[in-house]
Amino acid sequence: MAPHCASLPDGRLHFSHGPIDLVIQADGPLDAVNRAHADAWRRFVSVLPELVAELPLLRAPVTEACPPRGTVARRMWEACFPYRAGFITPMAAVAGAVAEEILACYRGPGIARASVNNGGDIAFHLSADASYRVGICTDIDAGTAEAAHGALETDGWIDIDTASPARGVATSGWKGRSFSLGIADSVTVLATTAAQADAAATVIANAVNVDDPRILRRPANELKDDTDLGALPVTVNVPPLGPALALRALIAGHARARELQEEGLIHAAVLACQGHMLQLGVGPAPAVPVSLRQRTNAVRALSY
Repeated sequence: MAPHCASLPDGRLHFSHGPIDLVIQADGPLDAVNRAHADAWRRFVSVLPELVAELPLLRAPVTEACPPRGTVARRMWEACFPYRAGFITPMAAVAGAVAEEILACYRGPGIARASVNNGGDIAFHLSADASYRVGICTDIDAGTAEAAHGALETDGWIDIDTASPARGVATSGWKGRSFSLGIADSVTVLATTAAQADAAATVIANAVNVDDPRILRRPANELKDDTDLGALPVTVNVPPLGPALALRALIAGHARARELQEEGLIHAAVLACQGHMLQLGVGPAPAVPVSLRQRTNAVRALSY
């Protein structure tokens, strides 16, 4: 499949190439934005071939050595390196790393702000006094259905401005487009870069977990023969577990998220599971402001 570029009705651009699907927004003088768009397209068409050329390395577990050579591949590896004590491959950060690579084309003079959204993993550029408001959708299934009908209703939002340390947002969960070892409906993470947020969201979503025979798991390679997860059991279905188990899973994920925050790997996170939610990094003086509302009383915010 050849790379494809299209203009969306609201003025954003849509770049697609195989599994890569980007929505790009940029503000600034028209000539500056058009130059950035042209640079971004030229870079975009080469990204997938570069990744494919190193795919065996990118599907292998991260170790002390850094074998990848490409800029995107190395960014993936570096984002996953802090988690090498467990099982992780650079593919855990691929969406965020690609978004970052394309965003670099928008950091030139005249661009007030820009965002590159790669399937929900977003990289941001902000100049002085610019900001973004990012919606949080804690139920990926419901959000996807609502978006298809043009009526996406978010559960809250994240305000990111130039004072914020975060320039990347990523979401992971068992209902998402990638496999998960855990049972989180969604884990949204804010980090310094999109690749770092992507890797951390994967790790935290895996940690939102409990043992229960009702949870259906299958080896990843039975579901997708070229997966980087091999025979690891991934979550296929999670029936209603009840508040006690859902909260136990969330508390386990929250503890992992707090460890990553203390290590400086993330700035904030919102974790959701079966109508319950825990927040990290939101309080009297949060690193990144996060505002939440209830989705028809289905989401309950808890302090922990």
